[in-house]
Amino acid sequence: MAFIKLYRKKLEENYQFLDSIFKSRNIKWGVVSKLLCGNKIYLKEIMALGVSEIHDSRVSNLKKIKSLDPDIQTVYIKPPAKRSIESIVRYADVSFNTEIYTIQLLSNEAAKQNKTHKIIIMIEMGDLREGVMGEELIEFYGAILKMPNIEILGIGTNLNCLSGVMPTQDKLIQLSLYKQLIEAKFNIEIPLVSGGTSVAIPLILKNARPMAVNHFRIGEALFFGKDLFTGETIEGMHNDVFKLYTEIIEITEKPDIPTGELGESGVGNTYVMDENEDLGGTSLRAILDIGLLDMQPQYIEPEDDDITIIDASSDMLVIDISNSKKNYKIGDLVSFKIRYMGALYLLSSDYIEKTIG
Repeated sequence: MAFIKLYRKKLEENYQFLDSIFKSRNIKWGVVSKLLCGNKIYLKEIMALGVSEIHDSRVSNLKKIKSLDPDIQTVYIKPPAKRSIESIVRYADVSFNTEIYTIQLLSNEAAKQNKTHKIIIMIEMGDLREGVMGEELIEFYGAILKMPNIEILGIGTNLNCLSGVMPTQDKLIQLSLYKQLIEAKFNIEIPLVSGGTSVAIPLILKNARPMAVNHFRIGEALFFGKDLFTGETIEGMHNDVFKLYTEIIEITEKPDIPTGELGESGVGNTYVMDENEDLGGTSLRAILDIGLLDMQPQYIEPEDDDITIIDASSDMLVIDISNSKKNYKIGDLVSFKIRYMGALYLLSSDYIEKTIG
Protein backbone atom coordinates (compact mmCIF):
# COMPACT_ATOMS: atom_id res chain seq x y z
CA MET A 1 0.00 0.00 0.00
CA ALA A 2 1.37 3.40 -0.97
CA PHE A 3 1.72 5.90 1.86
CA ILE A 4 2.47 9.56 2.46
CA LYS A 5 4.75 10.54 5.32
CA LEU A 6 4.85 13.86 7.16
CA TYR A 7 8.26 14.66 8.64
CA ARG A 8 7.57 16.25 12.01
CA LYS A 9 10.93 17.94 12.54
CA LYS A 10 10.86 19.62 9.13
CA LEU A 11 7.29 20.83 9.71
CA GLU A 12 8.30 22.22 13.10
CA GLU A 13 11.31 24.04 11.64
CA ASN A 14 9.21 25.54 8.83
CA TYR A 15 6.65 26.70 11.37
CA GLN A 16 9.27 28.30 13.62
CA PHE A 17 10.85 30.02 10.61
CA LEU A 18 7.52 31.57 9.59
CA ASP A 19 6.42 32.38 13.14
CA SER A 20 9.66 34.25 13.74
CA ILE A 21 9.17 36.30 10.55
CA PHE A 22 5.62 37.23 11.48
CA LYS A 23 6.24 37.97 15.15
CA SER A 24 9.20 40.21 14.36
CA ARG A 25 6.90 42.29 12.13
CA ASN A 26 3.85 42.30 14.45
CA ILE A 27 1.85 40.23 11.98
CA LYS A 28 -0.87 37.79 13.01
CA TRP A 29 -1.23 34.63 10.99
CA GLY A 30 -3.22 31.44 10.77
CA VAL A 31 -2.41 28.03 9.34
CA VAL A 32 -4.48 26.94 6.34
CA SER A 33 -5.18 23.26 6.95
CA LYS A 34 -7.32 22.40 3.89
CA LEU A 35 -4.40 20.42 2.40
CA LEU A 36 -4.71 17.95 5.29
CA CYS A 37 -8.30 17.08 4.32
CA GLY A 38 -9.36 16.76 7.96
CA ASN A 39 -6.85 14.00 8.76
CA LYS A 40 -6.73 13.97 12.56
CA ILE A 41 -3.21 12.51 12.70
CA TYR A 42 -1.85 15.50 10.84
CA LEU A 43 -4.17 18.06 12.45
CA LYS A 44 -2.75 17.04 15.83
CA GLU A 45 0.75 17.71 14.50
CA ILE A 46 -0.30 21.22 13.49
CA MET A 47 -1.89 21.89 16.87
CA ALA A 48 1.21 20.63 18.66
CA LEU A 49 3.12 23.51 17.09
CA GLY A 50 1.16 25.96 19.24
CA VAL A 51 -1.05 27.52 16.56
CA SER A 52 -3.94 29.63 17.78
CA GLU A 53 -5.82 29.97 14.49
CA ILE A 54 -6.61 27.40 11.79
CA HIS A 55 -8.25 28.13 8.44
CA ASP A 56 -10.12 25.65 6.27
CA SER A 57 -12.57 25.57 3.38
CA ARG A 58 -14.55 22.54 4.60
CA VAL A 59 -16.93 22.75 7.54
CA SER A 60 -16.38 19.05 8.30
CA ASN A 61 -12.67 19.77 8.81
CA LEU A 62 -13.42 22.67 11.16
CA LYS A 63 -15.69 20.36 13.14
CA LYS A 64 -12.78 17.93 13.61
CA ILE A 65 -10.49 20.79 14.66
CA LYS A 66 -13.00 21.93 17.29
CA SER A 67 -13.34 18.36 18.56
CA LEU A 68 -9.57 18.22 19.07
CA ASP A 69 -9.24 21.69 20.62
CA PRO A 70 -12.33 23.88 21.18
CA ASP A 71 -10.13 26.89 22.04
CA ILE A 72 -8.45 27.21 18.63
CA GLN A 73 -9.99 29.96 16.52
CA THR A 74 -11.44 28.38 13.39
CA VAL A 75 -11.83 30.36 10.17
CA TYR A 76 -13.99 29.35 7.20
CA ILE A 77 -12.14 30.76 4.21
CA LYS A 78 -14.76 31.01 1.49
CA PRO A 79 -18.18 32.67 1.29
CA PRO A 80 -20.67 30.46 3.16
CA ALA A 81 -23.27 28.45 1.27
CA LYS A 82 -26.87 28.98 2.40
CA ARG A 83 -27.33 25.29 3.28
CA SER A 84 -24.24 25.37 5.53
CA ILE A 85 -25.10 28.42 7.65
CA GLU A 86 -26.06 26.48 10.79
CA SER A 87 -22.88 24.37 10.84
CA ILE A 88 -20.63 27.31 9.90
CA VAL A 89 -21.86 29.31 12.89
CA ARG A 90 -21.45 26.23 15.07
CA TYR A 91 -17.92 25.25 14.01
CA ALA A 92 -16.35 28.40 12.53
CA ASP A 93 -15.56 31.34 14.80
CA VAL A 94 -14.88 33.48 11.73
CA SER A 95 -15.98 33.33 8.09
CA PHE A 96 -15.06 35.21 4.92
CA ASN A 97 -18.02 37.02 3.39
CA THR A 98 -19.04 38.92 0.27
CA GLU A 99 -22.87 38.92 0.31
CA ILE A 100 -25.22 40.97 2.51
CA TYR A 101 -27.91 38.28 2.21
CA THR A 102 -25.53 35.62 3.55
CA ILE A 103 -24.36 37.79 6.44
CA GLN A 104 -27.99 38.36 7.44
CA LEU A 105 -28.47 34.58 7.53
CA LEU A 106 -25.34 34.27 9.69
CA SER A 107 -26.71 36.98 11.99
CA ASN A 108 -30.02 35.16 12.40
CA GLU A 109 -28.35 31.81 13.04
CA ALA A 110 -25.84 33.28 15.49
CA ALA A 111 -28.76 34.72 17.46
CA LYS A 112 -30.36 31.25 17.58
CA GLN A 113 -27.11 29.75 18.86
CA ASN A 114 -26.57 32.66 21.29
CA LYS A 115 -23.22 33.46 19.67
CA THR A 116 -21.39 36.35 18.09
CA HIS A 117 -20.09 35.29 14.71
CA LYS A 118 -17.05 37.14 13.39
CA ILE A 119 -16.64 37.98 9.73
CA ILE A 120 -13.92 39.25 7.41
CA ILE A 121 -15.19 41.16 4.39
CA MET A 122 -13.33 40.07 1.27
CA ILE A 123 -12.63 42.74 -1.34
CA GLU A 124 -12.14 42.13 -5.07
CA MET A 125 -8.62 43.26 -5.99
CA GLY A 126 -8.28 41.92 -9.53
CA ASP A 127 -7.95 38.13 -9.27
CA LEU A 128 -11.70 37.79 -9.99
CA ARG A 129 -12.55 35.19 -7.41
CA GLU A 130 -14.53 36.18 -4.29
CA GLY A 131 -14.78 39.81 -3.19
CA VAL A 132 -16.95 42.90 -2.88
CA MET A 133 -16.23 45.44 -5.63
CA GLY A 134 -14.32 48.44 -4.28
CA GLU A 135 -16.87 51.02 -5.40
CA GLU A 136 -19.58 49.16 -3.45
CA LEU A 137 -17.56 48.63 -0.26
CA ILE A 138 -18.77 51.62 1.79
CA GLU A 139 -22.44 50.90 1.13
CA PHE A 140 -21.82 47.19 1.82
CA TYR A 141 -20.03 47.89 5.10
CA GLY A 142 -22.74 50.27 6.26
CA ALA A 143 -25.45 47.70 5.57
CA ILE A 144 -23.92 45.11 7.90
CA LEU A 145 -22.31 47.33 10.52
CA LYS A 146 -25.18 47.11 12.97
CA MET A 147 -26.37 43.56 12.29
CA PRO A 148 -26.91 41.78 15.62
CA ASN A 149 -24.63 38.91 16.64
CA ILE A 150 -22.14 39.85 13.92
CA GLU A 151 -18.68 41.28 14.64
CA ILE A 152 -16.69 42.66 11.71
CA LEU A 153 -13.20 41.45 12.48
CA GLY A 154 -11.58 43.00 9.43
CA ILE A 155 -11.22 43.17 5.67
CA GLY A 156 -9.16 41.02 3.36
CA THR A 157 -8.44 39.98 -0.16
CA ASN A 158 -7.49 36.91 -2.12
CA LEU A 159 -4.92 37.06 -4.90
CA ASN A 160 -3.20 34.57 -7.20
CA CYS A 161 -5.51 31.59 -6.59
CA LEU A 162 -7.71 31.95 -9.70
CA SER A 163 -6.20 34.29 -12.27
CA GLY A 164 -2.63 34.42 -10.99
CA VAL A 165 -2.70 38.11 -10.01
CA MET A 166 0.24 38.66 -7.67
CA PRO A 167 0.05 40.53 -4.32
CA THR A 168 2.30 43.41 -5.26
CA GLN A 169 3.10 46.28 -2.92
CA ASP A 170 0.64 48.46 -4.87
CA LYS A 171 -2.15 45.92 -4.34
CA LEU A 172 -1.57 45.81 -0.59
CA ILE A 173 -1.34 49.60 -0.39
CA GLN A 174 -4.74 49.72 -2.09
CA LEU A 175 -6.09 47.31 0.52
CA SER A 176 -4.66 49.56 3.27
CA LEU A 177 -6.45 52.55 1.72
CA TYR A 178 -9.77 50.70 1.92
CA LYS A 179 -9.14 50.30 5.66
CA GLN A 180 -8.52 54.04 6.03
CA LEU A 181 -11.60 54.89 3.99
CA ILE A 182 -13.90 52.71 6.09
CA GLU A 183 -12.44 53.89 9.39
CA ALA A 184 -12.84 57.54 8.40
CA LYS A 185 -16.39 57.04 7.10
CA PHE A 186 -17.75 55.14 10.10
CA ASN A 187 -15.41 56.38 12.86
CA ILE A 188 -14.40 52.84 13.80
CA GLU A 189 -11.22 50.80 13.99
CA ILE A 190 -10.67 47.75 11.79
CA PRO A 191 -8.54 45.25 13.76
CA LEU A 192 -7.41 43.00 10.93
CA VAL A 193 -6.38 43.53 7.32
CA SER A 194 -5.78 40.08 5.86
CA GLY A 195 -3.36 40.49 2.97
CA GLY A 196 -3.45 37.05 1.46
CA THR A 197 -1.76 33.69 1.47
CA SER A 198 1.72 32.18 1.08
CA VAL A 199 2.24 34.06 -2.17
CA ALA A 200 2.75 37.29 -0.17
CA ILE A 201 5.71 36.00 1.86
CA PRO A 202 8.41 37.38 -0.50
CA LEU A 203 6.97 40.88 0.02
CA ILE A 204 7.05 40.37 3.77
CA LEU A 205 10.68 39.19 3.66
CA LYS A 206 11.59 42.31 1.67
CA ASN A 207 9.73 44.49 4.20
CA ALA A 208 7.60 45.77 1.32
CA ARG A 209 4.32 45.16 3.14
CA PRO A 210 2.26 48.21 4.18
CA MET A 211 2.12 48.24 7.99
CA ALA A 212 -1.69 48.27 8.00
CA VAL A 213 -1.74 44.80 6.42
CA ASN A 214 -1.35 42.79 9.60
CA HIS A 215 -2.71 39.31 8.92
CA PHE A 216 -1.94 36.41 6.55
CA ARG A 217 -3.25 32.89 5.87
CA ILE A 218 -0.42 30.43 5.29
CA GLY A 219 -0.55 26.88 3.96
CA GLU A 220 1.72 26.12 1.01
CA ALA A 221 4.76 27.90 2.44
CA LEU A 222 4.42 26.02 5.72
CA PHE A 223 4.24 22.60 4.09
CA PHE A 224 6.46 23.19 1.04
CA GLY A 225 8.62 26.22 1.83
CA LYS A 226 7.81 27.62 -1.58
CA ASP A 227 8.41 31.13 -2.89
CA LEU A 228 5.42 31.48 -5.21
CA PHE A 229 7.00 34.42 -7.02
CA THR A 230 10.06 32.46 -8.17
CA GLY A 231 8.96 28.85 -7.74
CA GLU A 232 12.10 28.21 -5.67
CA THR A 233 12.35 27.08 -2.05
CA ILE A 234 12.57 29.92 0.47
CA GLU A 235 16.06 29.97 1.96
CA GLY A 236 15.96 28.44 5.41
CA MET A 237 12.86 26.32 4.75
CA HIS A 238 12.20 22.68 3.81
CA ASN A 239 10.40 21.67 0.62
CA ASP A 240 9.97 18.03 1.64
CA VAL A 241 7.81 18.05 4.75
CA PHE A 242 5.75 15.45 2.86
CA LYS A 243 7.03 12.49 0.82
CA LEU A 244 5.20 9.77 -1.07
CA TYR A 245 6.37 6.16 -0.85
CA THR A 246 5.18 3.51 -3.33
CA GLU A 247 5.96 -0.19 -3.65
CA ILE A 248 7.25 -1.93 -6.76
CA ILE A 249 4.88 -4.74 -7.77
CA GLU A 250 6.47 -5.69 -11.14
CA ILE A 251 9.83 -5.25 -12.90
CA THR A 252 10.13 -6.36 -16.53
CA GLU A 253 12.09 -5.44 -19.66
CA LYS A 254 9.42 -4.40 -22.16
CA PRO A 255 9.18 -2.75 -25.60
CA ASP A 256 9.11 1.04 -25.62
CA ILE A 257 6.04 1.18 -27.85
CA PRO A 258 2.74 -0.72 -27.60
CA THR A 259 1.87 -3.39 -30.18
CA GLY A 260 -1.50 -4.05 -31.77
CA GLU A 261 -4.39 -1.93 -32.96
CA LEU A 262 -4.47 1.27 -30.93
CA GLY A 263 -7.58 2.94 -29.54
CA GLU A 264 -8.46 5.14 -26.60
CA SER A 265 -7.08 3.91 -23.28
CA GLY A 266 -9.16 3.34 -20.19
CA VAL A 267 -8.36 6.84 -18.94
CA GLY A 268 -9.15 8.51 -22.26
CA ASN A 269 -5.65 8.80 -23.76
CA THR A 270 -4.56 7.76 -27.25
CA TYR A 271 -0.97 6.68 -27.80
CA VAL A 272 0.80 8.75 -30.46
CA MET A 273 4.08 7.38 -31.79
CA ASP A 274 7.06 9.71 -32.04
CA GLU A 275 8.56 9.49 -35.54
CA ASN A 276 12.03 9.37 -33.97
CA GLU A 277 11.14 6.48 -31.69
CA ASP A 278 13.19 3.29 -31.95
CA LEU A 279 10.68 0.63 -33.00
CA GLY A 280 12.88 -2.08 -31.54
CA GLY A 281 13.80 -0.30 -28.33
CA THR A 282 13.14 -1.69 -24.87
CA SER A 283 13.32 -0.39 -21.32
CA LEU A 284 13.29 -1.81 -17.83
CA ARG A 285 9.88 -0.89 -16.50
CA ALA A 286 8.62 -1.01 -12.94
CA ILE A 287 5.00 -0.87 -11.89
CA LEU A 288 4.11 0.91 -8.63
CA ASP A 289 1.07 0.36 -6.43
CA ILE A 290 -0.54 3.76 -6.99
CA GLY A 291 -2.57 5.27 -9.81
CA LEU A 292 -4.75 8.12 -11.02
CA LEU A 293 -7.36 7.34 -8.38
CA ASP A 294 -4.93 8.71 -5.79
CA MET A 295 -2.56 11.10 -7.60
CA GLN A 296 -1.66 12.90 -10.82
CA PRO A 297 1.83 12.13 -12.22
CA GLN A 298 2.59 15.77 -13.07
CA TYR A 299 2.52 16.67 -9.37
CA ILE A 300 5.06 14.11 -8.14
CA GLU A 301 8.80 13.78 -8.84
CA PRO A 302 10.98 10.69 -8.17
CA GLU A 303 13.74 11.34 -5.65
CA ASP A 304 15.91 9.06 -7.79
CA ASP A 305 16.80 11.46 -10.62
CA ASP A 306 17.47 8.54 -12.96
CA ILE A 307 13.85 7.37 -12.90
CA THR A 308 11.41 8.53 -15.57
CA ILE A 309 7.64 8.45 -15.12
CA ILE A 310 6.03 6.84 -18.18
CA ASP A 311 2.30 6.95 -17.49
CA ALA A 312 -0.44 5.83 -15.12
CA SER A 313 -3.75 4.00 -15.18
CA SER A 314 -6.37 4.16 -12.46
CA ASP A 315 -4.45 2.01 -9.97
CA MET A 316 -0.89 1.63 -11.30
CA LEU A 317 2.01 3.94 -12.15
CA VAL A 318 4.61 2.81 -14.70
CA ILE A 319 8.18 4.10 -14.43
CA ASP A 320 11.36 3.53 -16.43
CA ILE A 321 14.25 2.44 -14.17
CA SER A 322 16.68 1.53 -16.99
CA ASN A 323 19.14 4.30 -16.13
CA SER A 324 18.94 4.06 -12.37
CA LYS A 325 22.09 3.19 -10.47
CA LYS A 326 20.01 1.38 -7.85
CA ASN A 327 19.30 -2.32 -8.13
CA TYR A 328 15.55 -2.23 -7.58
CA LYS A 329 13.69 -5.40 -6.58
CA ILE A 330 10.06 -6.40 -6.17
CA GLY A 331 8.81 -4.98 -2.86
CA ASP A 332 11.24 -2.05 -2.82
CA LEU A 333 9.89 1.40 -2.06
CA VAL A 334 10.26 4.25 -4.55
CA SER A 335 9.99 7.70 -2.98
CA PHE A 336 8.68 10.90 -4.55
CA LYS A 337 8.80 14.58 -3.79
CA ILE A 338 5.34 16.10 -3.93
CA ARG A 339 3.99 19.42 -5.14
CA TYR A 340 1.07 21.11 -3.38
CA MET A 341 -1.63 19.78 -5.71
CA GLY A 342 -0.05 16.34 -5.55
CA ALA A 343 -0.33 16.31 -1.78
CA LEU A 344 -3.94 17.47 -2.04
CA TYR A 345 -4.82 14.46 -4.22
CA LEU A 346 -2.94 12.04 -1.97
CA LEU A 347 -4.32 13.36 1.31
CA SER A 348 -7.89 13.30 0.02
CA SER A 349 -7.58 9.62 -0.87
CA ASP A 350 -8.78 6.99 1.59
CA TYR A 351 -6.47 4.48 -0.10
CA ILE A 352 -3.22 6.23 0.83
CA GLU A 353 -1.91 5.56 4.35
CA LYS A 354 -0.90 8.65 6.32
CA THR A 355 2.15 8.32 8.56
CA ILE A 356 4.55 10.42 10.64
CA GLY A 357 8.32 10.41 10.27
